[in-house]
Amino acid sequence: MTDVERLDYTRLALEHAYEQGWTDGLPVVPVTGGMVEEFLATTPRPRDEVVASVPHLERECTVEQAAVNAALAGCRAEYFPVVLAAWDALMNQRVVTGGGWQSTSGPAPLIVVNGPIRHELGINSAGGVLGPGFRANATIARSIGLVVRNVFGIRPHELEQATQGLPGRWTLCVGENEEESPWEPLSVEHGLEPGTNAVSALLLRTCEFVDNRHTKDPEEVLWDFCDTVWRTGAAIGRFSSAGLILSPEHAQLFADGGFAKRDVQQWLYDHAVRTHADLERAGKALDERDAPGVDEYGLHMTPSPEQIPIIVAGARNAAMSMVVRPFGFGGWSRTSHPVQRV
Repeated sequence: MTDVERLDYTRLALEHAYEQGWTDGLPVVPVTGGMVEEFLATTPRPRDEVVASVPHLERECTVEQAAVNAALAGCRAEYFPVVLAAWDALMNQRVVTGGGWQSTSGPAPLIVVNGPIRHELGINSAGGVLGPGFRANATIARSIGLVVRNVFGIRPHELEQATQGLPGRWTLCVGENEEESPWEPLSVEHGLEPGTNAVSALLLRTCEFVDNRHTKDPEEVLWDFCDTVWRTGAAIGRFSSAGLILSPEHAQLFADGGFAKRDVQQWLYDHAVRTHADLERAGKALDERDAPGVDEYGLHMTPSPEQIPIIVAGARNAAMSMVVRPFGFGGWSRTSHPVQRV
């Protein structure tokens, strides 16, 4: 086969993928049987094991189907055990098994990787961690979305019901910046041994930046975070949520000020409260004072301190962080799942 014939074959394969609806709008990698076998050789899990499902649609995804979509997404074979661990983490989220992929908010999975595998696979933990440019971050997350489309059949204008959706449906995969974090990694917080290669995951509704390089007082910075956490637009009835992706500067500022991670969580829970008057002014008045998160004063904008995930990621080049909005009224599982490799 000549080079021209190869290019023509590749173009035809890409167009065929678009015609079949196998893509997320971007080109996919043409997949061969040999490629799938290469992916399957990286994991001890059998090809017919079910790793993900949508119970109300009675649809399931096997290891082999996950491998096909990881290859389509542009993953290298060595990324595949991380993809499977991400599915383990996602399937522990009640909102995922309860129809979250079809929510009108169009939530995106946030995948957090801990352990030395971050460096082995080139998973970005530092500058631009939520942006483009890193194959492992982009394609691991993309493979999740392709399974949602190609195996579960949840596509825009079909089974998906997102009003507007999120760009993060493509690429929200980060490594935690363990080297510059003053606290234990997320996986250790969840009970795994230090140094374990592990993945945590939850669905997010959005990300909102907080830029505060103006003060060295940790409580003043927390008030700045609080102003984003407690906005009424994030409240759905009696429920809201928030988490933090902290830059190393903000994390170190809190630690230097005597705040452990749990102290930051408790501070935000205690202070991010909106009064009944605030909610009524936004047309979100609450009638039942005994509902979860509601007291005689108003509404706690997070369900509990431990339900505020805190991750340290990004570069040490500006005091900027992100408030993220976990999706789901029942909270997230707070679990991390080991990466299983051959």
